[in-house]
Amino acid sequence: MKILLTGANGYIGMRLLPELLENGHEIICAVRDKTRLPLDPETIKKVTVFEVDFAEEVNTESFPKDIDAAYYLIHSMSGSDNNFDKIEARAAENFNKYMAVTSVKQVIYLSGIVNEEELSKHLSSRKKVEDILYKGNYHLTVLRAGIVVGSGSSSFEIIRDLCEKLPIMVAPKWLKTKIQPIAIRDVIAFLYGVLDNEKCFDQSFDIGGPDVLTYKEMLLKYSKIRGLKLWIISVPVMSPRLSSYWLYFVTSTSYKLAVNLVDSMKMEVVARDNKLQEILNIQPISYEEAIKKAFLKIEQNLVISSWKDSLVAGRISNLKEYIQVPKYGCLKDRKVLQIDNPEKVLDNIWAIGGTRGWYYGNSLWKIRGFMDKIVGGVGLRRGRTHPNQIYTGDVLDFWRVLYADRESKRLLLFAEMKLPGEAWLEFCINDKNELIQTATFRPKGLWGRLYWYLMLPFHYFIFGGMIKNITKKEVLV
Repeated sequence: MKILLTGANGYIGMRLLPELLENGHEIICAVRDKTRLPLDPETIKKVTVFEVDFAEEVNTESFPKDIDAAYYLIHSMSGSDNNFDKIEARAAENFNKYMAVTSVKQVIYLSGIVNEEELSKHLSSRKKVEDILYKGNYHLTVLRAGIVVGSGSSSFEIIRDLCEKLPIMVAPKWLKTKIQPIAIRDVIAFLYGVLDNEKCFDQSFDIGGPDVLTYKEMLLKYSKIRGLKLWIISVPVMSPRLSSYWLYFVTSTSYKLAVNLVDSMKMEVVARDNKLQEILNIQPISYEEAIKKAFLKIEQNLVISSWKDSLVAGRISNLKEYIQVPKYGCLKDRKVLQIDNPEKVLDNIWAIGGTRGWYYGNSLWKIRGFMDKIVGGVGLRRGRTHPNQIYTGDVLDFWRVLYADRESKRLLLFAEMKLPGEAWLEFCINDKNELIQTATFRPKGLWGRLYWYLMLPFHYFIFGGMIKNITKKEVLV
């Protein structure tokens, strides 16, 4: 079959793509920015990549027409705490316009469980998108999932942050809310199982794992698996705003996403039946087994995708706006070192950030990350998805990868921390085997310039120590 995979570079899309390819399907990956599709050279040869933003004006002229099925995996929840629902509705309406000029037979949409009369804004938006897609000229299959548990999923990473960092939690009453988590591997199995299955046409199904748990039980089970001691004290009164701040400061989530998550955590998300399990003969694994499998992937460095790499988890929404480092009106710190082994130095550059740190003054980087969190920034907790692989669009702590090309020996980062201006950090190795490290800052107003000059003493030590340590043999991977 010829399948259109929207959101191909998202958390679910990156997990579903290998399954579709392994089963011999022809895949068209629909993404807003093709440079943000982190596929290895062999995989990229097997797919067609098509750039389209479904939230923008519709232009069907070059859109692929001869498709048999499509996966709708477009979400915008963390992009804004005010208008993500309008963006999602517009994208769904535009998607229908695109589908109207194709030969598509089936569309599969991954949504959220909606079994409450009063829905959160997040779940209400998912339901509205579902209603819009049902108006399309195709057979729709909707899978409604609760919390998805897997390496790199937002739910797993938030639980991981909470349990690994807080032995004692004073938590709000929504920890008593019941949910039905499902493993990412089972979500992929259901998504593939309904493909071209006429029994699933024009229907909506709830999908979930075998366990119905409270958030508190999920945290305690995680701690038990990890061998951690955890005490949870529930308090009857904690405002949604306070809950959001609590989640934001303790975990790597953004504040905007924390607000929407807290809003949703008050709602029970329990599957109403398991009829799709019977139709497809799929037996989902338990929550505990899902946690164990997630850590197996992490330990083997096999995490395919992470929610943290989503653009809406950071400051910028379009990489192309920042890919050109400005030359005028900027302040720079440029350092050059002659190197003997470019490939090994390149290995070090490609391993920067996360648990490896920034090669010099890591405690200062941590302090800067904490200060960023205090003022509403992304902080330093996002880490990185893979220890020594970098793709355009990835996050490296509070940086975003704008360009990463080992062949041209160049890595360009953009700062997503809160700043009175815009900052870039670039590493490149030229034909003379010189490592060039350039920090560029475009200040906004007088305060921006004052900030730069106040930070100059720290820059002298941090950037100077960084380039020297990147070239040292003892820090090579």
